[in-house]
Amino acid sequence: MNANEVIANRAIEILGGKLGSKMVHPNDHVNKGQSSNDTFPSVMHIAGATEVSKTLLPSLKELHSALAAKADEFADIIKIGRTHTMDATPLTLGQEFGGYAQQASGFSRLTSSSQGSIVAYGIQRVEGALPALLRLAQGGTAVGTGLNTKKGYDVAVAKQVAHDTGFPFVTAPNKFEALAAHDSVVEMSGALNTVAVSLMKVANDIRFLGSGPRCGLGELQLPENEPGSSIMPGKVNPTQCEALTMVAAQVMGNNAGISVAGSNGHFELNVFKPMMIAALLQSVRLLGDASSSFASNCVVGIQANRKRIDQLLHESLMLVTALNNKIGYDNAAAAAKKAHKEHTTLKQARAGRGAAMSLGLLSSEEFDAWVRPETMIAPKE
Repeated sequence: MNANEVIANRAIEILGGKLGSKMVHPNDHVNKGQSSNDTFPSVMHIAGATEVSKTLLPSLKELHSALAAKADEFADIIKIGRTHTMDATPLTLGQEFGGYAQQASGFSRLTSSSQGSIVAYGIQRVEGALPALLRLAQGGTAVGTGLNTKKGYDVAVAKQVAHDTGFPFVTAPNKFEALAAHDSVVEMSGALNTVAVSLMKVANDIRFLGSGPRCGLGELQLPENEPGSSIMPGKVNPTQCEALTMVAAQVMGNNAGISVAGSNGHFELNVFKPMMIAALLQSVRLLGDASSSFASNCVVGIQANRKRIDQLLHESLMLVTALNNKIGYDNAAAAAKKAHKEHTTLKQARAGRGAAMSLGLLSSEEFDAWVRPETMIAPKE
């Protein structure tokens, strides 16, 4: 409603009239007897769809490409896996990054595909929510009936907006829903929330794998973009990972607010429009900026610490899992516990005998033949 007064006074100013004189009337001339109840949600959708298409999606695709490239680069590096933050069975570092760039897609350790990834799924979710934002409420006027408009006006407006923006906007098929509820905004926010959840996991994994340099996991070497601690000389912090996790937290918070606002559409109008679109646009821009920055300032510069990775792999007691079908679960567990108690590896135990061998469970030759990390990273033929 206030926009009408601003536009009217600007027109009066241009015409040389007196501000506030209503020489150009805010309602009769600018609003033409219609309502801002359909204009505001229309602008919400135009702004949301435009920002998602121009800001967010290109950045997510940039991040996906960077992660997929690392999955290929690290395809031959075998490392120890971790579940419950504890040592687990081996996988490749490429498969681990494939979990970020190709999750649940039948990942081959030597190939990279854009389908089925954390980020690719995020892109699909956002693209899936986009069509709902392309439906415009314009023409519904006050409560959705189209009072004070003419037939075809809503279609004509959507066609013109589509022409001006280059995006396929259409008129909303039900103007009552378009004014009273903003489920389209809630849906898009939900997609952004899922992206934020995914990126929180990716950023945390990468910063934990890069922890150290001496007393952490130290499997990854992250780019040193800036001096780190203000008190500890030589310390460099994983700032890009930290920035992405903060963005993710903000987007999750915005989604909570949008959800509450979306649930408060009373009767024929939801009055939470300004808050909802402000939060949505902030989420879109934050995720877009953070994804692009994380890709260019962190992911592309990540290097694998092959020596540390190999050390941790061969020190892990969970390689004993390869013996389950050879000597049985209980015997394999006994070998692992013995090695752990004696602070040795499965193979390098006291008196030159591995834990499994000293228990009389298998020979050294059998151990070497059966416990091979490179055979533990995929189903057997």
